[in-house]
Amino acid sequence: MDLVANKTADYMTQEYWDERYTKDNGDFDWFKKYSDIREHLAPLIPNKDARILMLGCGNSTLSRDMYDDGYHNILNIDYSPVCIEKMREANIDRVGMEWSVMDIRKLDLPDNSFDVAIDKGTMDALLAGVKDPWNPSEEIVENCVSEVREVERVLKKNPESIFIYFTFGQPHFRRSILNVNPEWSLTVQEVGDWFSYFLYTLKYNKL
Repeated sequence: MDLVANKTADYMTQEYWDERYTKDNGDFDWFKKYSDIREHLAPLIPNKDARILMLGCGNSTLSRDMYDDGYHNILNIDYSPVCIEKMREANIDRVGMEWSVMDIRKLDLPDNSFDVAIDKGTMDALLAGVKDPWNPSEEIVENCVSEVREVERVLKKNPESIFIYFTFGQPHFRRSILNVNPEWSLTVQEVGDWFSYFLYTLKYNKL
């Protein structure tokens, strides 16, 4: 199967992902696997009982590998029903792992209900249709900001709560989208050797 959409804007549509996951019966990670980023994630999520929300899980191995490393309290969401059903079946032996069809821009979840939210490349799909990264459309910006605001809503309001976003997107293209609420502090860490990725974190800072 061709792993690249005919138009990158297709990444924003549910139809593209349903078709892709219907044809794709394997695992696929857009960039780093858990083994590559574990050293960065472990200090950010020291409590393995933390309630974790995996945003746009796709057919990545991230949740599976985190579960096998002791993080058992994970809700995986994706807006492709095909994807969710396949992933639920593939992980049926991982007791307690949850799967739900949901839009990251409008989470059907209660306020203050998660300790951690993780986005590994999902927001990048929302930005895939951008022709000029310096001037994304208002609609695309609003889609991304909606994700951030929803994540901040469902995270618990304490200093341990954290939104982790792993992406190839450089800071000058991501800061304004992530920095939408002064009650949350943004940090950026460059990850990688010859080809860099970025690990953004938002932590609640209002005591």
